[in-house]
This record gives sequence, structure tokens and C-alpha cells, in this order.
Amino acid sequence: MIDFTVNKEGLQHNIEKARENGIIIPTIRQMQHPELIPEQIKEKLSHTGLWDVDPVNLFRITWKNEPKESGGLFREIPNIIELPSALTGVKARIFAIVGKWFPTGCHKVGASFGCLAPRLVTGQFDATKHKAVWPSTGNYCRGGAFNSKLLSCDSIAILPAEMSRERFDWLSKIAGEVIATPGCESNVKEIFDKTWELRQRPEVMIFNQFEEMGNPLWHYNVTGHALADAFEAIKGEKDRFAGACFTSGSAGTMSAGDYLKEQYPNLKLGVGEALQCPTILDNGFGGHRIEGIGDKHIPWIHNVKNTDMVVDIDDEDSQRLLRLFNTPEGIDYLVSVGVERELAEQLSLLGISGIANILCCIKMAKYYEFTENDVLGTVLTDSADMYQSRIKELAEMYGEYDAHKAELDHNLHILNLKDDNMLELTYKERKRVHNLKYYTWVEQQGRTVEELNALWYDTENTWDAVHKQAEQLDEYIEAFNKEVGLL
Repeated sequence: MIDFTVNKEGLQHNIEKARENGIIIPTIRQMQHPELIPEQIKEKLSHTGLWDVDPVNLFRITWKNEPKESGGLFREIPNIIELPSALTGVKARIFAIVGKWFPTGCHKVGASFGCLAPRLVTGQFDATKHKAVWPSTGNYCRGGAFNSKLLSCDSIAILPAEMSRERFDWLSKIAGEVIATPGCESNVKEIFDKTWELRQRPEVMIFNQFEEMGNPLWHYNVTGHALADAFEAIKGEKDRFAGACFTSGSAGTMSAGDYLKEQYPNLKLGVGEALQCPTILDNGFGGHRIEGIGDKHIPWIHNVKNTDMVVDIDDEDSQRLLRLFNTPEGIDYLVSVGVERELAEQLSLLGISGIANILCCIKMAKYYEFTENDVLGTVLTDSADMYQSRIKELAEMYGEYDAHKAELDHNLHILNLKDDNMLELTYKERKRVHNLKYYTWVEQQGRTVEELNALWYDTENTWDAVHKQAEQLDEYIEAFNKEVGLL
């Protein structure tokens, strides 16, 4: 459960700071339904850039932004990209909602909001004395640093040293402090170790996406709703929402799957990970290159009991497809095999983890032999904008690109995908995965066995209760905004 205990002194400081800096905080309800956003906010957004460091951009933490770099308002349905069979090689329809049109170009700005907002509007986090620490494998700390800047809070971003250069360049301008921990995407423990060091500093407050229940609260109530809205908008008369897959990362998006399984009870929910680090599949470990899905542990906030399948993706597939989707030669080849050019030119909306999400959907479709009436959904965490340096590295590594290499990449890394390195999770298998939480969270991170067991045996008072706290959070946000007095 999320703690809503009020610290009156901190709350008053936050109200005063918000008043001084013109800060109004959006509700979860407004993120679901941006048509509810006040007109004075929309008027300001109409001449504000998507990435501008302006507190009004808090109201762009929604999947329904207009796809515009500046001045955009909102759509009735989320931004959607649907991938045709000519590209995927499967009969099933596969769609994704697009993360590029969030501030920072990534949906993690929403997850970080879900973690910060409850402590901000209760005064537990005092913006006049605390620094917000954002441990991350890349995008979450970007979102946290951005939200901190919008809310006039100091921030510390933590991410592995081997993440893409674009992340570090941007963070250097936004975060108060940037800490690069040793290793790559898989080195999450090193990030956790750094947070324990920082806890010794009285002015810091840790917002750990891997355990903060504000993360699943946001994804369940915002991303889950957005995926359902997207399906309802594109479905045909005989279509059924058959499956959803999300790479684990912090596992926040898995709670969007919790929402979808409630709305569509026959839906299969899959969790993806890198084959090079098969922690869920077979308790494995290793390094990999699918940026945005830190692993070698099971996140505290992953509701494993509600997960139907694990799908492992070879990181070489995601890298090769990043190049296919972001070169003129690759685009021309895809058009030649039946992909509409307009769509082919939109494939830059897929960042590396977004590509992995799509590959998970393809493998799930093959495993369950889904038909043209089956629809699978996922999310694109970010876009290729964050990986231009990686595309350049691939060119240096593999040489010039041409139609023949594009054909090989399409056939080897999409059309030839097999239903191997997957596991349909029985009750016992889910319990095995859940039990892996013990070694990170009880032995290392201060959780108790009782808390761990509650996540498995008492879903009503854990997962279900957290999902319902969005209404309570909105009440605190509305009360906060009323005291600030800017609406």
C-alpha cells in the first residue's frame, strides 16, 4: 500500500514552493481523460514545447498527447502504431501505444510521477530540503529528473555507465547530479548499492522504481486504460484482445497487464527479458544490450502470480532491427515487401526495448497460433531518438547497409523467430519466479518475509488495494492544488 501520512511542515513548504513557481499537479483521472484538463492549462500548452522545462508539461503525462513537438493538445485515443503481417510474419494483429510523445520522449516520466506525487502532496518529500534520487537503467531517472525540475526539486540520477550517450548528455543539463554505476543494463545491484550509500545523506529520498508502488499504480490506471482504449478504437467485429507482452524493466508496465486481464479475462499476459540474462526463464544471469530492461532480479512490484508466460529475446535481434528500421535502405526494403511507406517511415518510433516488446508479441502469437482475429498489444517505451549513437556504432561494426543486408535482417530477426526460449507459467513456475524476490528484497533491501508472502497470498490487500489508491491520490492532489490557489 502507498502511505498517505501527512507531514504538515513539508506539505506547507511544498504548497508555498508550488505557488511561487506556478505549479499545478495533474490528477490520474486527467491523465486517463485529458479532456478534463482545465482550459487555462490547455491554452498554455498550445504554445509550449513538449520537452520544455515548464511545469505545465506535467499535464502531458498521458498517452493521448497530440504527436507534435510543440503546441500539441490531446487526442481521443492514444497514439497507436499497428504492425502489418508483411512485417511481422504472423496473422495476428499487433499494435503498440507510442511513448515518444511524452515529455522526455519516454513513458517513464509517468512512472516517476506515480512515485513522487504521493510523497509530494502529503509533504513526506519536502521540496525545500530533500533531493529526489532516481535509481534507473536509463529512462526512469530521465523522467524523474525532468519531473523534479518541473516541480523545482533537486534530483540525483543514477544509471549504468554503459547506457547510451544520449541519456547522459541530456541528464547533464537537467539533473542536479548524475552518477554512473559500473556495468551495463543488467547491473541493477550496483545501482541498489549506490542508493544505500546515498541513504546516509539526510537530505536524500530514494524513489526506487523497482519497489515503489506508485509505479504500478500509475501504469495500471493510465497505461492499462490507454491500451484498452486503443484496442476498442481499432478492433474489428470479430477481434478479441488475445495477448499483451511487456519487457520486465521495473515491471511497472506489467500492472497495465493486470488491468487488461480484468477487462479481457481470456487475455494472455507475457513478460519479456533478454535471452542473455534469462533470470525469469531459468534463474539465469548475464549482460545484454536491450536498454531499458534492467534485470538479474525480480522487481518487488512484479505481480508474478498474474503472469502467464515468459518470453526471452536475443539482444542481437533487437540491435539488428534497430538498424533495419532507421536506415533509408531498410525502409526501402520493407516497402518492397509490402509495408506501406508511411508506416515504414514511422518505425523510428520503436526504441530498443520497444522492438523487444514487439518481438515478444510475435513469439507469443506463434506459440498460441493466434489468428487474424486475435489482437496483441504492447507499449513503445521510447523511440530511436535515444539510440542514434547505437545506430552509428552498428554501422561501424557491420559496414555499409544495403537491400541484401536489410533482407537478411528482416528474415533472420523477425520472420524466422521461433517459439523457443519461452515458458508458459504454471502455478508452480510462477511461485518459483516469485520466490526469487527473496534474495534481492529480503536479504539485501530490507523487506520482510511477511511482506513477500502477502504479495503472493493476499492480493486483495496488496495489488488490488494499490490499484484502487488512484482515487485517494487524486483527492490529495486536488486538495494540494486548492491550497496552491492557481486554478
